[in-house]
Amino acid sequence: MVQSKTWVLARHFEGFPEDSNFELKLEQQPEPEDGEVLLEALFLSVDPYLRPFSRLRMKEGGVMIGTQVAKVIQSNNSAFPIGCHVVGRCGWRTLTVSDGTGLTRLLSDWPQEVPMSLALGAIGMPGLTALYGLEEVLGLQAGDTLLVNAAAGAVGSTVGQIAKIKGCKVVGSTGSDAKVAFLKELGFDEAFNYKTVSSLEEALKAASPDGYHCFFENVGGPFSSVAIPQMKEFGRIALCGGISTYNDTTPQTGPYPHLTMIFKQLKMEGFLVGRWEHKNQESLRRLMAWKREGKLQCREHVTEGFENMPAAFMGMLHGENIGKAIVKV
Repeated sequence: MVQSKTWVLARHFEGFPEDSNFELKLEQQPEPEDGEVLLEALFLSVDPYLRPFSRLRMKEGGVMIGTQVAKVIQSNNSAFPIGCHVVGRCGWRTLTVSDGTGLTRLLSDWPQEVPMSLALGAIGMPGLTALYGLEEVLGLQAGDTLLVNAAAGAVGSTVGQIAKIKGCKVVGSTGSDAKVAFLKELGFDEAFNYKTVSSLEEALKAASPDGYHCFFENVGGPFSSVAIPQMKEFGRIALCGGISTYNDTTPQTGPYPHLTMIFKQLKMEGFLVGRWEHKNQESLRRLMAWKREGKLQCREHVTEGFENMPAAFMGMLHGENIGKAIVKV
């Protein structure tokens, strides 16, 4: 038996998460049996989706859900030899015994100069989310004008860069002047701080007076109410997230976009990244190629220490990160 540190959901979130929602515990992990492996966490991911998914998929007292990059330190499974690295939904724990279900080995030719933590970011789920949202949902075409909000986050920053690779004009909304500068470094055509502009409507019009072909939506709430009327006729909207609503205790209400969507004949589609899981290996290699060619920059916001998982999670929800928020064990 080995001891693993774990963070459990002590009580469900009501409004914004607090320290009291989490409890650090020790968990006994048995020796791996035939077909099983023992994993040691190296990097853990904190993502916005954990906030709404915790209510849907967790019970109080359960280990917090989440994804990690881990090293196989014991193995009775030939598919995962000792020393190999995997991505797995092992939750907030330092050691995990797994039968291999849901584990994905890092690309066999993962370059030494590329940090393995990027398997939780631009060369992982957030990168795939950006790619599939643009290609499969929006059908992005060269010459399109794209709006993306939460643009300096893990998904948004990748969305903008892929759109530039594809020959599009990209407008990004974000929440600080430092993040605006970051978006400019990435090659965004226009970027603004939605917290300081005098009028969101006027900022969107100034950034693209002719409107937007595509909108990659990560925020929801009042931003959407202002952005949707700025869409061009037959515009396409990909619903990836709604972080402005995740901590609400009372559901937000209108204004409602129905008439605008009817008159402009807009298309809006929600999506989950797992729909295209069968394409993941090919897609990850495309993302890695862009990274190695210098076309995809990958900023990380790294928090040191497993004991700081809750602080990293809450900081991410507060928007403290530029790029992907991870925890290094």
